[in-house]
Amino acid sequence: MNIHEYQAKALFAKYQIPVPNGKVAFNPQEAQAAADTLATPITVVKAQIHAGGRGKAGGVKLAKKKSDVAATAQELLGKILVTHQTGPQGQEVKKLLVEEGVEIAHELYVSWVADRGTASIVLIASTEGGMDIEEVAAQTPEKIVKLSVDPVIGFQAHQGRTVGFELGLPKEVIGQWVAMLGNLYRLFIEKDASLVEINPLVVTKQSKLIALDAKMNFDDNALFRHDDIRELRDLDEEDPLETRATAARPQLRQARRPRSAAWSTARASRWRRWTSSSSPAASRPTSSTSAAAPRRRRSPRPSRSCSPIRT
Repeated sequence: MNIHEYQAKALFAKYQIPVPNGKVAFNPQEAQAAADTLATPITVVKAQIHAGGRGKAGGVKLAKKKSDVAATAQELLGKILVTHQTGPQGQEVKKLLVEEGVEIAHELYVSWVADRGTASIVLIASTEGGMDIEEVAAQTPEKIVKLSVDPVIGFQAHQGRTVGFELGLPKEVIGQWVAMLGNLYRLFIEKDASLVEINPLVVTKQSKLIALDAKMNFDDNALFRHDDIRELRDLDEEDPLETRATAARPQLRQARRPRSAAWSTARASRWRRWTSSSSPAASRPTSSTSAAAPRRRRSPRPSRSCSPIRT
């Protein structure tokens, strides 16, 4: 199951992962009201759909003046965004995320993903933030750092420091980097996610780490444990066939079928008969022949490996 960026950032904030201040809006008036509450002069208006590549498709706009936010929102709402993940039919924009702008010094990529082949949780990090990680892997694979973590042991701080040094992060950022990776890993495990991705994760001019984007996917088979995650599901963003298949799938948490009163009475009666005897052996019926004449015990046979003794 996928969720929107604004929903993922709300989860990030609960796990002390720094994100820009922002609000979700469903019409231009709400977008303008959200922008008026932000402290920065530049406002970012982002289309909320379940697909990547929104920036290239024109789904992320900068409003240099707060008075332009309503017009920018009007332009985006109802627009059909076509990205490499939506297919040629595209996806209609029905909601927006309005958030404050950030002074960017450098962009990074970071994600936690489940690797079923190695039964581990893999950290993928790169200095090429803001780009499709598939393109980076194909063109400059040396710029990607991977780390496999045993879920039994969990993520360790020294592992985060090692990855940070391999990426060439400045020393004043390393502490924030390690803490953020630990919180991301905790979120991944506790919410049964299959992917947690930040692209880009930016280093600001004030040497602060901020998640400018957020993407999370969840294991459908574990949703019965997370009512709060199931409530984030947006059926408008899903394939109708997938929605029908999910609805037809048997629920994992069905209440046990109630037993009839006759069944409960019969079970209690059997239990009383069983426990009324002093021992289980006494309650088993025995034939008169076996009671009068007990069985003869057979003498043990010699092992086949032993040769007969000749005198």
